[in-house]
Amino acid sequence: MSELIRTLDARDDAQVAELAAVLARSTDQAPEVERVVAEILAAIERDGDAALVAYTERFDHFSVETPAALEITRDEMAVAAAALDPELRKALELAAERIRTFHEEQREETWEITDAYGSRLGQLVRPLHRVAVYCPGGKAAYPSSVLMNAVPAKVAGVGEVVMLVPTPGGERNPVVLAAGHIAGVDRAFAIGGAQAVAAAAFGTATVPAVDKVTGPGNIYVATAKKQLFGRIDIDMVAGPSEVLIVADENADPEQVAIDLLSQAEHDELAASVLVTPSEPLIAAVRAALSRWLERLSRREIAEASLAGYGALVRVADMEAACRLANRFAPEHLEVLTDEPRQWLPLLTDAGAIFLGPRSPEPLGDYMAGPNHVLPTGGSARFFSPLGVADFMKHTSLLEISAAGLAALGPPTVRLAEEEGLTAHAAAVRIRLEGGA
Repeated sequence: MSELIRTLDARDDAQVAELAAVLARSTDQAPEVERVVAEILAAIERDGDAALVAYTERFDHFSVETPAALEITRDEMAVAAAALDPELRKALELAAERIRTFHEEQREETWEITDAYGSRLGQLVRPLHRVAVYCPGGKAAYPSSVLMNAVPAKVAGVGEVVMLVPTPGGERNPVVLAAGHIAGVDRAFAIGGAQAVAAAAFGTATVPAVDKVTGPGNIYVATAKKQLFGRIDIDMVAGPSEVLIVADENADPEQVAIDLLSQAEHDELAASVLVTPSEPLIAAVRAALSRWLERLSRREIAEASLAGYGALVRVADMEAACRLANRFAPEHLEVLTDEPRQWLPLLTDAGAIFLGPRSPEPLGDYMAGPNHVLPTGGSARFFSPLGVADFMKHTSLLEISAAGLAALGPPTVRLAEEEGLTAHAAAVRIRLEGGA
């Protein structure tokens, strides 16, 4: 029988290397997946709706008489919301309100400055015209993902938000549709997989072409987004979920254990890691994990996750714990200490940081307000959470004055000539000579 979860000592370089190997989960896809996705993308680009209908029948096992039947109307989403259990609807509405309020603080404005020569320089900040949000809607249905992707797009002022929802067997998940209504989705389609991403990227007679696709999906969806990047923008190529918990001897082992399991139950590839200087805490958490596992509906998934990608890591002190956390730049970072803010200056790399025992990661998944679409696999070193800026574009603005041309023109000519770009130099020189 395999070990429930590995215990490692970060004071041992060899064991740190073992932890690095555990967490080094690449988002690169198998060549066969890459090939299949490339074929799907090519077919959708070539054959449009005909290919989309064929792939929907092949992969989602339902057929439609016409491509138009793939569209989910706004009335259908509204009816789903009206029929929802009142408590569930209230929870979705509260989550949407909090997500909206948080993301409204991220809005950027167009700005201009006037320099010393009277030239006007600035940046135009404008929303994208149309985006698609991909939202699993079959057996794995995540209405929270609808809110986290669509609400920031609406806050940004995107002209049209399109929802892509796979519906295996043709069954439309009413909670996902209700979430679309609450989030303000403009159009929705019962399509999924790589073919849905391709339809949104290339456009078909039925599905409008978009500027960007965001949202979670399976390996085929992730690969399609990766292959289409450049034709359209995407949010990120996300890997499996992960949490790293930095805790001291005062942390509650029951809280630590269930927080680790709240990531482990996502899927077998999720990573759940505790980093602490306290040996007694490690022992107590190990025991608590065994007890909590008995009560989980997804026990087998959580056990596989802990055995494959879980670790209880001993470090010399809390400073070392923070350094190790930065090294792995986790998607979710929990700080379970009596005074968690004292460690915040030392924690520089994470998708989201959850401070203190009253801030469990699941609150961030659903209700707190910050976005739960976060960088994974160490990419928090250079990527940020999904936000309003992801649905905006920035255009530089230049209006050069006569004084500005006179002052900046000659050195521009000199630099252009140095680079051998004679037309560049001439474009400025004729204005200098012509007194423009």
